[in-house]
Amino acid sequence: MTETSSAVLYGYFRSSASYRVRIALALKGLSVRHKSVHLPGGEQNAPDYRRVNPAGLVPAWIDGDLRLSQSIAIIEYLDEIHPEPPLLPANAAARAIAREIAMTIASDVHPIGNLRVLNRLTELGVDEPARAAWLKHWIIRGFETIETRLAQLPGPFSIGDRPTLADVCIVPQVFSARRYGVDLAPYGRILGIEAAAAKLDAFAIAAPGSQADAE
Repeated sequence: MTETSSAVLYGYFRSSASYRVRIALALKGLSVRHKSVHLPGGEQNAPDYRRVNPAGLVPAWIDGDLRLSQSIAIIEYLDEIHPEPPLLPANAAARAIAREIAMTIASDVHPIGNLRVLNRLTELGVDEPARAAWLKHWIIRGFETIETRLAQLPGPFSIGDRPTLADVCIVPQVFSARRYGVDLAPYGRILGIEAAAAKLDAFAIAAPGSQADAE
C-alpha cells in the first residue's frame, strides 16, 4: 500500500460512513493513520474531537491544512488526487447513477439511523423495540429504491464489472442492515454486489472486523 503522507482518518470500526472511506482507500491501495473515536463511549462529543470535527461525527479527514468531515466528500477528494482505479464511471450518465445510488444511502438512509438520531429518540421516550423498527423501516425503504434501480443496470457490481462509489456505499449499509436484523432476501442484486465485493481483498481489509478498534 502507498502511504498518503501525513493524512489521518478519524473513525470507528462499526461506523458505516467510516467503512466507506476505508473501502475507497483500500481499493486505491492507500494507507493512512487511523485514529479511533469510540462512539458508544461518547468520544465524539469530547472537546478535543470537536476541535477536529465540530459536528461530532465520523469520519473526519485531516491532511495538513485540509479538513474534511463527510464521507462522500472525502471519497471524491481521494478519487481526484489518486485517480486510479477510478471510483466513478467514465460515462457522464453512469457517473450520475453511481452518485444517485450512493446518495440514496448517504443522504436518505444512513442519517435517519445515525447514533445521534437513535439517542435523540431515546431522549424523547421511544423504547428500544420502536427504535429498532424505525431503523429497519428506513433501511428497507432505501434498499427497495436501490434494488429497483439496480435491476436496470449490468452487474455484478452496481454498474458493471468493477466497484464504484455506489458499491462503496452499499456494502457498509448491508453490514448495518444485518446488524439490525433486516431480511435481505428480497434484494438479490444488493446481495450479488456484496458477494462480488467479498472476492476483492480491498473489501476484506476495510471490513469492521479487520480494524484495530474492533470490539
